[in-house]
Amino acid sequence: MTSIRTRDLPDASCGAPRAPEPPPFAHFGPGPLTAALAGMPAARVEEFTASWDDLPADAHLGTDTPYRFRRYGSFRLRGDRLERLPHAAFFQDRSVNRVNGGVNRLFAPLREPVAAGEPLRAVVLALRDRLPGPSTGIDTCGVHQIRVTATVGAEGHPAPEGVHQDGHSYVAQVLIRRRDVRGAESCLYDLRRRPVHRALLTAPLETIVLDDRRVLHGVSPVRPAPGATSGVRDMLLVDFFAGAEESPEAGPTADG
Repeated sequence: MTSIRTRDLPDASCGAPRAPEPPPFAHFGPGPLTAALAGMPAARVEEFTASWDDLPADAHLGTDTPYRFRRYGSFRLRGDRLERLPHAAFFQDRSVNRVNGGVNRLFAPLREPVAAGEPLRAVVLALRDRLPGPSTGIDTCGVHQIRVTATVGAEGHPAPEGVHQDGHSYVAQVLIRRRDVRGAESCLYDLRRRPVHRALLTAPLETIVLDDRRVLHGVSPVRPAPGATSGVRDMLLVDFFAGAEESPEAGPTADG
């Protein structure tokens, strides 16, 4: 694993050395989120992960056969509570999404048992505690349930826009399920597009949390594993940002 190194720079105001910035990402195994979910009934957690089997097709892909399925919702962070916000269209500026930018995309909302459930709350709060930088003012999150499928004749693209930023403060990428697929390597880049971290998420609840202002990210295509005719990769993506970042006309944004 490689990571960006930062230098101590002099503080022009007082001459004292400035504390180095924390790394712009954190990559950790299933442990932290497993611990966050440990106190609730196993059946409730299983219902949460099973909800990825009920995601409608993404109608905005522009492909004859859909390979991406998703639901979306946004929340205000109220201490240890999630306050669900009214459902809104999903918008990305063309500057961050060259494929679907500039278009209001209305995705299906999160199902109520997911949005109001204890598993989602526990996961979001655990991710908030592991942001790779200051959390002051971070009071809103966007939650995306995404499934990408692959068949022998059609690979899946977790990030069809390529290497990109999402336009937020922080983005968490949580693996929920990976079945009969190969590929889907995550790669992070500095702002000069030099690779700084590569990882293949393979264990359920393995996670990357990144500072979207300091790194770009991309994911390679998903293909069926040898001997398989199809496969799936399920991800939970959570954007963290200040509420003022949210457009009055559209909700927050993410892909990955």
